[in-house]
Order: sequence, then structure tokens, then C-alpha cells
Amino acid sequence: MTVWIDQPIWPAHGRLFAHLVSDASYEELHAVAVAAGLHPRSFDGDHYDVPDARWQDAVDAGATPTSGADLARRLNASGLRLRKRKRDRGVRRILDVSFPNGASDVDLVASDDPVAHERVLAAMVFVRDRRGDFAVVHSVRRAEWGSPGGWREGDETPIENAVRETFEETGLRLRHSEVFPCGYERFTPRTDDNVIGADRPYLQVFRCRIDDARPELTEGDDGIHATRWVTPEEYAALCGHLFWWPLALEVFPDLRGLARPA
Repeated sequence: MTVWIDQPIWPAHGRLFAHLVSDASYEELHAVAVAAGLHPRSFDGDHYDVPDARWQDAVDAGATPTSGADLARRLNASGLRLRKRKRDRGVRRILDVSFPNGASDVDLVASDDPVAHERVLAAMVFVRDRRGDFAVVHSVRRAEWGSPGGWREGDETPIENAVRETFEETGLRLRHSEVFPCGYERFTPRTDDNVIGADRPYLQVFRCRIDDARPELTEGDDGIHATRWVTPEEYAALCGHLFWWPLALEVFPDLRGLARPA
């Protein structure tokens, strides 16, 4: 067992908290958290916040007490640390995800604050209609279903990127005022030949709710095999196994429980 916990000395919400981490795998971290009775919402991407009343439960479940400095050192050395801004919510770090351009580690972070536009390489949009159904596209390049999105072009802003890609892939004309940032994916390439650079490692994720119910979709551009509207249940069946799905669950709580666990 390689799960560690520091002392409950960190104040928040009128209580004191400790941090619970693993330096080996998220699976064993989640197993200890479940055994200790921690709420799933206490997970923050790479650690659990443990209230002082649950500290001994975590130790009894297999966590080894250590200092805060040692815990941070172990987490950083493990490669499991998920970096984020203070106001953001870490969702999950996924190691060694395969992409057409090469493998990357991916951090999923929920946030209503956009990342710096000059560091964004691409955008994706969760598009829902009036009834709550989702617009999805089947990508030729990735050979899978997903939400509209793609690479930035020229000097367009991330939101212009998102609106353009959605129109090209589905025919939907989104209003900029109704497209909101809801999170981001940060990529760390695992190979030197990966086209994603350190200067632009982010995919900005947006959400948009349109007024109509299932307006007609086009067949998409040359990069799209097919387009369709799907119910939340169908969306989960098509995309619930994909690496970015935990971010969708964070943005849309009504999707939780519809897909099998990753």
C-alpha cells in the first residue's frame, strides 16, 4: 500500500483537513477513500481532502501518516500530481492517452474561467438543445464519437475557434454570448515528436444551450463521418469510455450514473 496522509492542519469551511494521496495509482487512492467513507466530492483531481473527523478512518483503511512536505514530494515524484489554478476544480489526471499525433498525459479541470488564450491550441463545445439532448459528431481522425471541436486557426480566439468548428462540423450557428467556458484539458506529450508544444498545451472546453429542440444538423465537413442528436443516455453509451468523459460528468451532473465507471 502506497497511500499517504498528512496531518489535519489545513483550515477550510470552519474545519481542519488533511490530504490523502497515492504515489502509485489513483485506483488504490480511491479504494482507501471508499474504505474510509470519504464523499466522492472530496476528491480534487489528485488527492482527497480529509476532514479531521475522518483522519483515523483513513489511517485504519491503510493510509500511512507523513508530513505535508513529504506527501507533496511523493506526489510530485509519482507523476500523478494534477496542477491547477486555486479557483479551479481538478477532475482527473489520465496517464498515457493515445492520440493520432502521439501519446500524452492529460489533466481534466473544471473551471468557469478561461485559460490564457495564447496558450490554447484547440476548443471543444458541449452543445445541448432545449430538451437536454447533445449534438455529437463522429471524427474521421479519431474514429470515435464526441462533441464538436478542433484546432485553432490563425489569430482567432478560443471562442471563435469553438463557434467556427461547431458550424463546420454540425451546421449549428452558436451565438458567442451563449457559449461559456466550463473547463479545459491540458496535455503533456510523452514523445518528442508530438505536435503539442509546451507553449500551447490547452484545449479549452465550452458549453452552450440552444433554444431549439434538435434543429437539423448538416453532414459535417471532410473531417466528420456523421452527425446526430443523442439523449443523455445515448451520449453516455457513445462517449462514456473516453478519457474526457469525467469532465462531462463534472459539468453536467445529470449524466452521472449513465455510463459505466472508467
